Amino acid sequence: MKCIWILLISSLVYAETIDCTQVFETRKGELLHEVEKIDEARQSFEALQAATNALFEKQKNALKEKENALAKTKAEIEAKEQQIAAMLAENKKLLEQVESKKNDKLDETYIKMKDAAAAAIVEKLPIHEGAAIIFGLPPKKISQILAKMNPQIASDITQRLKKGPPFVEDNQTKE
Repeated sequence: MKCIWILLISSLVYAETIDCTQVFETRKGELLHEVEKIDEARQSFEALQAATNALFEKQKNALKEKENALAKTKAEIEAKEQQIAAMLAENKKLLEQVESKKNDKLDETYIKMKDAAAAAIVEKLPIHEGAAIIFGLPPKKISQILAKMNPQIASDITQRLKKGPPFVEDNQTKE
């Protein structure tokens, strides 16, 4: 009887061992299939990550190129601005020289004129222009010309001279 029991128990244990082995083998196959899926997902992720990194680098390089182009354009604009500023300063200097020469020549002309003739011309000019011409003359010549002028016009020019240059019309603003 003991033998039967032993046989019975050993057959039960053997039967359970077989069932466990089959379960383990089945589960092993499922696990291997899951590992393959995970591996495929990992490879897809790595490929996507590599493509994203490549696109990012491409965009980064394009941005650097645009920044360099903008910096170059900015430098060119600044150089042109400096060049224009230098040209403006030179033109302003030349204009001042021309104005100075013109005024000197005009002053010389009025200095050489007879007082009565100069007074007659200045009387016919607008007050601001007459004051500008008189202003450039020596004081002795100014007094001689004003003495020969109509007293009202001489008074207006004197008031304008008192205000000082620049001599502009009353409706103009001083620049």
